[in-house]
Amino acid sequence: MTVRLTVAQALVRFLSVQYSERDGQRQKLFAGCFGIFGHGNVAGLGQALLQAELDDPEALPYILARNEQAMVHSASAFARTRDRLQTYACTASIGPGSTNMVTGAALATVNRLPVLLLPSDVFATRVATPVLQELESFSAGDISVNDAFRPVSKYFDRIWRPEQLPSALLNAMRVLTDPVETGAVTLALPQDVQAEAHDWPEELFAERTWYVSRPLPEASIVDKAVGLLRASERPLIVAGGGVAYSQAQDALREFAEATGIPVAESQAGKGSLRYDHPQSVGAIGSTGTTAANALAREADLVIGIGTRFADFTTASRTVFQNPDVRFVNINVARFDGSKHAGLPLVADAREALVSLRSAIGDWSVQEKYKDLTAELARVWDAVVEQAYNPPAEVVENLAEGLLTQGEVLGVVNELSEPRDVVVCAAGSMPGDLHKLWRTRDPKGYHVEYGYSCMGYEIAGGLGVRLGAPDRDVFVMVGDGSYLMMSSELVTAVQENVKIIVVLVQNHGFASIGALSESLGSQRFGTAYRKRSGDGRLDGDYLPVDLTANVRSLGVEVIEVNSRAELEKAIGTAKAATGPIAIHVKTDPLIGAPDSDSWWDVPVSQVSSLESTRTASASYEESKQAQRPYLAPVEGEF
Repeated sequence: MTVRLTVAQALVRFLSVQYSERDGQRQKLFAGCFGIFGHGNVAGLGQALLQAELDDPEALPYILARNEQAMVHSASAFARTRDRLQTYACTASIGPGSTNMVTGAALATVNRLPVLLLPSDVFATRVATPVLQELESFSAGDISVNDAFRPVSKYFDRIWRPEQLPSALLNAMRVLTDPVETGAVTLALPQDVQAEAHDWPEELFAERTWYVSRPLPEASIVDKAVGLLRASERPLIVAGGGVAYSQAQDALREFAEATGIPVAESQAGKGSLRYDHPQSVGAIGSTGTTAANALAREADLVIGIGTRFADFTTASRTVFQNPDVRFVNINVARFDGSKHAGLPLVADAREALVSLRSAIGDWSVQEKYKDLTAELARVWDAVVEQAYNPPAEVVENLAEGLLTQGEVLGVVNELSEPRDVVVCAAGSMPGDLHKLWRTRDPKGYHVEYGYSCMGYEIAGGLGVRLGAPDRDVFVMVGDGSYLMMSSELVTAVQENVKIIVVLVQNHGFASIGALSESLGSQRFGTAYRKRSGDGRLDGDYLPVDLTANVRSLGVEVIEVNSRAELEKAIGTAKAATGPIAIHVKTDPLIGAPDSDSWWDVPVSQVSSLESTRTASASYEESKQAQRPYLAPVEGEF
């Protein structure tokens, strides 16, 4: 039996009956479809989504977005919130609409998050070539701008003929639901093919379940890991995003409590333990705590759990300084499990931790190591407290109406509920949040730092709230990121999705400004100022009224000029029923407490500027601490 549908109609019907299942829990794989229509998809996917909505509004709900990049961010944030078991599809028109999604695709793939991208494409028949918005290739007839998706997608296909759709769809679902392979999946759809009718086998549209497995660890490798643990004196766990995706928080807590091993966290892994758990030492690396980094310097065994050991996590390979340090890497992906010449314990994080806990028996670190962990954590907590509540001498030197960024984060942290979610992505705040945010719930921290994409914040906050409608979502965004992409506030108004946007005004790029200064580049090009008479951007601050801008998008906004006003505004925001924003000004020159770490950003080796020469000398000195981490995990060296 067959059913006659267009390619677009068949695609929508197929997506509406896909399910994922793990641990016996089954859910629809696609919560809906974000989209912006143009001539490339309005008559294809647009018509198919309309028809589906009229037939069954719950089949594949459509959400009108405002920016194509942003809607992919929303889908990624939703997928992360749902532990990669659900996602959204995203459709865009030919040309710029589709290429706008490329950055979102890269972010999803870097962060190993499943999103389905449906960019429209040129005519397969080529009878009208070149069509509006088609970029012609002089060297090939089968290339379009959508080939830009290839390097940033985990799977890419172009549907030139209707007969190709079934195999492409099955491959796409396979990749989306594979914890190892997942990321952006792109199916490019020529606009004429979308509207082409075809006779489809009915079984293509039967409900289909994709099982997300929990790979078990190999017993012999568990034994090797246990042997390394028993031989260690100063082990350290680095918890990454894999802890969250495998829902391994309880297993990690039980393992840490039984063994006494301290737990440090990457950006994606923050929240793996409560901030005040006895084994928690907080963030590690360039944006880490002094507690975690001090333990890392002396660690003789590092157990990475679901982390890809990015340069920030390892302080550009300078944080682990013990000459005998070895790595055990628990990861579903062998690619990540083999990093730093580690012992690859390739398995689901939860299952691996359960196996290690059973095999390790009653072994534990020595009491003096536990005491050291507790003391280092206590000292850092006092540092956080001072950042949250700046001393009088700092407050007195602030201009009227300004707060410190640490103070803003502290007020939001203290007045939000444990289950509320903080969202951020780029600028100085992600690093400050990594160090300072006291996470009290496994889902309470959502910072995109794999791609660290400016503009993710509001779109990501929308996706988080769609994925967790019972939690308040605090979107922390600086003026720089806000001005890059605030458009999805309109989508939040349209869908009545409540997000609380804390818009921090510091007149420029605070993070890059501080980095520029440390590299001898004197904060050049990082402040939002008018061009002065001497031709430089060092005049008055730009008179941008962000409060009026937010209000013009249909969002209620509260402007605050003191800590007391901020506290009151958070109470008002918590009671709101729709999207709301709080505008607060901070001093960009007062940074967060130092992490006592380093980040490898090269400095000009030759310069006429004294500031650059000084920074270059400092860079060369710091670089001496870099290590390759190449020693095999077993044997004498």
